[in-house]
Amino acid sequence: MVAYGFSRLEWVGRDRLFGVLLATMMIPFPVVMVPLYSLFRWMGWVGTLQPLWVGSFFANAFNVFLLRQFFRTIPRTVGGGAHRRLRRIQDFLADHSSALQARPGRCRSLHVHGAWNDFLGPLIYLTDERDFTLALGLQAMKTSQSGATEWHYLMAASTLIILPVITLFFIAQRSFIEGSR
Repeated sequence: MVAYGFSRLEWVGRDRLFGVLLATMMIPFPVVMVPLYSLFRWMGWVGTLQPLWVGSFFANAFNVFLLRQFFRTIPRTVGGGAHRRLRRIQDFLADHSSALQARPGRCRSLHVHGAWNDFLGPLIYLTDERDFTLALGLQAMKTSQSGATEWHYLMAASTLIILPVITLFFIAQRSFIEGSR
């Protein structure tokens, strides 16, 4: 809905606010890491999984940008009022046979892939080894107590960790190919 608001609705300050949204994409995570950690510590979330999934409910600046560009390609003649038009566009995008569905789907798959591979976020927020993500678990396997890395176990674990990503790609491969046309 944020992308639709930026692409179709006319309001004062829209372009300026969109520029601010784009500027947030240029801020690297280490810059906001300490304020985020302080905020999550104040909320009592450090040591829990909440800092890792709560942010997924909010719009990612890259996804808003990509969907805004996509919404701008749809003719304004589609639908009636703004709410009805948004509903018709959402219904159209929900059709899995549509080649256009892959564009928003690609946004989501990039987000899932980034969260799956995230190392720094879980490293600073999680304190209990039982809550470690797979990336942290691999790092823990690499630095064993004896000091020697057992590479055959590490490679087997890496293969098992990458299997869901490869499986997801093969399942969604058709929509990726349709979306590139």
